[in-house]
Amino acid sequence: MRPTVSGKMLPIVLTTVVSLLVLQPPVDGELFTALADMEELLETEAVLITNLDKYVQAQEEKLMQLRQKVHEYRREHTEAARDVSAYLSNPVNAFLLTKRLTTDWRYVENLMAYEVGKEFLENVTSYRSVLKFPSDEDLNGAAVALMRLQDTYNLDTASLARGMLNGVQYSTELSAGDCFELGRQSYLNGDYYHTVLWMREAMDRLTSEVNRTATKEDVLEYLAFSTFKQGNIQTALSMTEELLELVPDHERAVSNKAYYEKELQKEAQQKILRGDDGSEEVPIDTTAIQKEAKPHVYDSNERKLYEQLCRGEQHPPIELRSQLICRYTTNQSPFLRIGPLKLEEAYHRPYIVIYHDVMSDQEIERIKQYARPRFRRATVQNYKTGELEFANYRISKSAWLKDAEDEMIRTISRRVEDMTGLTMETAEELQVVNYGIGGHYEPHFDFARREERNAFKSLGTGNRIATVLFYMSDVTQGGATVFPALHLALWPRKGTAAFWFNLHASGRGDYATRHAACPVLTGTKWVSNKWIHERGQEFRRPCGLHLDRSEEEF
Repeated sequence: MRPTVSGKMLPIVLTTVVSLLVLQPPVDGELFTALADMEELLETEAVLITNLDKYVQAQEEKLMQLRQKVHEYRREHTEAARDVSAYLSNPVNAFLLTKRLTTDWRYVENLMAYEVGKEFLENVTSYRSVLKFPSDEDLNGAAVALMRLQDTYNLDTASLARGMLNGVQYSTELSAGDCFELGRQSYLNGDYYHTVLWMREAMDRLTSEVNRTATKEDVLEYLAFSTFKQGNIQTALSMTEELLELVPDHERAVSNKAYYEKELQKEAQQKILRGDDGSEEVPIDTTAIQKEAKPHVYDSNERKLYEQLCRGEQHPPIELRSQLICRYTTNQSPFLRIGPLKLEEAYHRPYIVIYHDVMSDQEIERIKQYARPRFRRATVQNYKTGELEFANYRISKSAWLKDAEDEMIRTISRRVEDMTGLTMETAEELQVVNYGIGGHYEPHFDFARREERNAFKSLGTGNRIATVLFYMSDVTQGGATVFPALHLALWPRKGTAAFWFNLHASGRGDYATRHAACPVLTGTKWVSNKWIHERGQEFRRPCGLHLDRSEEEF
């Protein structure tokens, strides 16, 4: 790739081979992974706006002084031009003319040469050491998040560009330049499907923009190359020819045009060879190209079901839902006899329940207060090495809170023990999570499978027997916890908690508990969870006489 004059990275097609070098953004970006951190960007923007306003005021003051000098000099010059001899015969006028062209003009020259923006640029440089600025990875992550939301919730490109999410107007419209940048970020990720979508939208918006925010030639080049990568060479050639009409000496377009024409000749020759024996022509197999061109298309039924659940299009069978009840429960806890819990059954096998009003607003705010300064990008465990690492399928930030830190945290742990009947002695610390732009966690298991031998080895407390998930915020749109195998979706509601066993009573993993956190479409999502381990539960949840008995009696 080579940059254009504007600094954009543009695609190249060589005459003999197509080469694509994708610019890898730095890996130090952290802001897009949690909306709690994104809030600080508004503070950064406020400081920059103030600095820019002062810069504009200084520029206006400089221009005002120069305009005053222009007015003053023009007035005197006009007066002198009426009668040069009479004007110059006046010694005062002669002195003033000489002064204007010496000391006065030196002042004007210095004023013209004075760089008003220097100190304000220095301010911006100093701000970078104390304020939060997004990185290139944050920009790329934010763009990828929009693509994820677009796919998961079937959002129309034009509507999304208008700031509409599922028919609700949330923000101002995107400019052609904004759409171009979304397409460019998709291109950098090798996502040609979304590149085409957003470059086409940029092209549509260019036609109605008075002050152009992108150039047609830049859009055409990305659009043509990405269309080619999707396997449509003829359309890519037509777009390239349109680009050459705008910029006849465009070096890359000339090279691309020659390459596309050569490829089309190959296709034509292949068709002739297939049909010259009198048999019916066989269409060219473009499966490989289409697979690469549409990374958003998943063959997995689970993936499709996961997205349908996120959109609220799937539900458990009515015959199963009709058996679910709501009730007050004490779980045989003496403490809960005073104030029983509100329990709502969500599923029977596996047994999944929702407890209502189990975390107060005061507790939620206190937990957030503890978690914010400790947030780190959420990790997943590599099943081969046992090491923690970042993953694109989990976009959030998390913090861990110990019981010993605050009486309120200890109270929550005791409440979990009352809710579940399980000991917290071997449970993990309370994990607090805030999801970022389009934050999600794709389908996964909370328990370690047999091949994951290194998982939780360092804890020495066995596998994760159960999960308690507290919802600490309402979510305007999206953000459900879904179980694809069960066709079940749990929607966030502030103060509630979901509970389920990850393991059968035999200790074997319950694969039906595979679940996911859907992308947050609008709003913010805060959750906290308590992962409970096997050790210490031997008498609280003993093995049954039969393998993998159900937990219906819980």
